[in-house]
Amino acid sequence: MTPQFDLIGMVVTDMGRTLDFYRRLGLPVPSGAEREPHVEITLDNGVRLAWDTVETIRGFDPGYAPATGGPRAALAFRCADPAEVDRWYAELTAAGHHGHLAPWDAFWGQRYAVLHDPDGNGVDLFAPLKTE
Repeated sequence: MTPQFDLIGMVVTDMGRTLDFYRRLGLPVPSGAEREPHVEITLDNGVRLAWDTVETIRGFDPGYAPATGGPRAALAFRCADPAEVDRWYAELTAAGHHGHLAPWDAFWGQRYAVLHDPDGNGVDLFAPLKTE
C-alpha cells in the first residue's frame, strides 16, 4: 500500500495566538484548545491540520530547533472573490498579524496576498480575478 497524505503539522510558540489567527480564517478550532499542547482538527476534505507547542516537540526530539529564515511552505486559502482577499488581509493585519505582501492582481489571474501566521509560516489568500 502506498502511504496516504493525511496531516499537516505545524510547530507553534504561542498556541493561543496561533489558533486565534486560524479561527479568524474560519477553521473549526474548538473553544479552549489554546490550553492544550497538541491541537488537531479534521478539515471538510478529510485532511487533518495539527499544531504542537515547541515543548511538545522537544518532549520526543530534545534537539529540536525552530527553522530560521523565510517560510518554506504556506497554507493557501481560496476566497470567494477578489474583494474577500482584500477584506481578509485588512482584517488580519488590523488584528496585529503580519502582512507580508498586500493584495495585488497577479499576472496568473488571481487576486493574491500573503500574510505570516504568528510563527512566521506563510499564509496565502487568493481568488480568481474572473469568475469561472
